[in-house]
Amino acid sequence: MRHKIYYELIKECKHTKARAGILHTPHGDIETPIFMPVGTNATVKAVLPEALKEMGAQIILSNTYHLHLRPGEDIIRQAGGLHKFMNWDRPILTDSGGFQVFSLAKINNITFEGVEFQSHIDGSRRFITPEKAIDIQNALGSDIIMAFDECVPYGKDFDYTENSLKTTVEWAKRCAAHHKNENQALFGIIQGGMFEKLRKISVEETCAIDLPGYSIGGLSVGEPKELMFDLVHYTAALMPKDKPRYLMGVGSFDALVEGIAGGIDMFDCVMQTRMGRNGTALTRSGRINLKNSRYKNDFTPLDDTCDCYVCKNYTKAYLRHLVIANEILAGMLISWHNIHATIRFVKDIRDAILEENFHVIKRNFENVWYNDK
Repeated sequence: MRHKIYYELIKECKHTKARAGILHTPHGDIETPIFMPVGTNATVKAVLPEALKEMGAQIILSNTYHLHLRPGEDIIRQAGGLHKFMNWDRPILTDSGGFQVFSLAKINNITFEGVEFQSHIDGSRRFITPEKAIDIQNALGSDIIMAFDECVPYGKDFDYTENSLKTTVEWAKRCAAHHKNENQALFGIIQGGMFEKLRKISVEETCAIDLPGYSIGGLSVGEPKELMFDLVHYTAALMPKDKPRYLMGVGSFDALVEGIAGGIDMFDCVMQTRMGRNGTALTRSGRINLKNSRYKNDFTPLDDTCDCYVCKNYTKAYLRHLVIANEILAGMLISWHNIHATIRFVKDIRDAILEENFHVIKRNFENVWYNDK
């Protein structure tokens, strides 16, 4: 069955599992692998939509949980949908809100039916079912929507994780049965905690639902990075080749390289803007903490190999001054650089896959990145 939103595999790396493709959506094609900036509250923090387009952002994320609580999906529906509401005419992905329900809200009760919780904003009691999560995302009108799931915290034992997985799989089936909008692609979420056996079961049972795409959830939740990489490689290898593979909540440069090498197509992360607001810049050779006094008289760009607006026009010394002075512009400019640098990094990797030299790029990056620590 070909869904209206579908993935086209273009090239596979001969030396790794890396691949280049195109994800076709109603709001435009997405060239993969792709990094997706996060706009939780219908905005990428401190970055204008026009700037995102200049950086080459092809798709951004918003969050169902946050938009449901404020301003509410009815208001966004009245505005003509999320694209019009936030002035973004390219693809949008919305997370189901499952992670936020479990990480931000005060949970009262998790049942097979759904989750009862208290809003982290006003303490009001809410109840979200898989069907409700779909209804909210249908109202938002995003191109890619996510199934409702439970993200198991790191450290949970096998029995708890197995029971949680059973619920997540059933919730995915209910989401698929309830979803009727062919202009929105429903992605399933692979869970299973830190257990390969459960990850395998999750892939088999979730992919049997025949959805347009699948994501790997429940990683980057506190586990050692080496364990995360191992589970990404293991899980991705089990997933369908003809569907996009999305690694949720991961976006550090080393994780991008390792994830792409394992066959992942899509990534998102809040660290680009979070670090930007806290004075840290991301480069291919490591992070730069601009609060450090060593940059007080450094009149060079953040990265002399970067062609972003910030690196063309501002120095570390000036950016450090803004950070120390607690100026709003500091977070805006450093976030701009961080997003641009990440998007360009992944684009260069995609080009390398097409040119059949990704393995060289990977080796060179690892020599610089890991020796720099």
